[in-house]
Amino acid sequence: MDDYLLKLVDIKKNFGRAKVLRGINMHVEKNEIIGLLGDNGAGKSTLIKCVTGVHTPEEGSIYYKGELLTNHSVRRSRLMGIETVYQERALADLQSMWRNMFVGREICNKLGFMDVKKQKSETEKLLREHVGLTSKAITVDTEVKNLSGGEKQGIAISRALFFEADLIILDEPTVALSLSETAKVQQFVRTIKERGKSAIYISHNIYHVYDVCDRFVILDRGLIAGSFLKTDISQDDLIANMEHLARTGELLSAGKEA
Repeated sequence: MDDYLLKLVDIKKNFGRAKVLRGINMHVEKNEIIGLLGDNGAGKSTLIKCVTGVHTPEEGSIYYKGELLTNHSVRRSRLMGIETVYQERALADLQSMWRNMFVGREICNKLGFMDVKKQKSETEKLLREHVGLTSKAITVDTEVKNLSGGEKQGIAISRALFFEADLIILDEPTVALSLSETAKVQQFVRTIKERGKSAIYISHNIYHVYDVCDRFVILDRGLIAGSFLKTDISQDDLIANMEHLARTGELLSAGKEA
């Protein structure tokens, strides 16, 4: 097996008569940020749900760190180091930041009781060093509802990094964010790369994807239409390819193997 972090081989997924994924072959290398592009209905969300264990493919194989995944599930996905940051941020707005950081994976002491002090300390460190929150008005006890959209996404990404996720899936992380908040999220994505981790960045905004990704994989009607290294294609050419695909069902150039 190739030394990839993630490898998908001939993944097929149907919903009734609808063939949503029709034989996906792609990989993610270690310390690589991939932009997953495609129009609505291309199969992006279904593909990611197969990777994270939400859906089980009808056919095909998923390899993670060289291991064939069998009896895959969301819980096993997280235990293996695959985390997802959703566009709706999946945080509990009425809970404090430290509770959001450790929900479902609380730090306990030797007696088995939840170590609140340790959790608050670790959250404080993450907020100051990774999320960049410096205001004294915001503490680890601040309810998440009082944060901006970009800060919420920062918490979700920092949570994934804290639990040593090797693959972080970003599902439209900049939707409905302001320019300044989007800039924060983009920097968080760069942090993933700096920490030696990998990510799959799903977005309709090619400008955001192109800014931080190493490679672009384009889906179209359940198939990989093409794959491009950032070094091999300009932002304008990537946009031109996507527009041509929408009009004709074909890319101007197929790129390289996904």
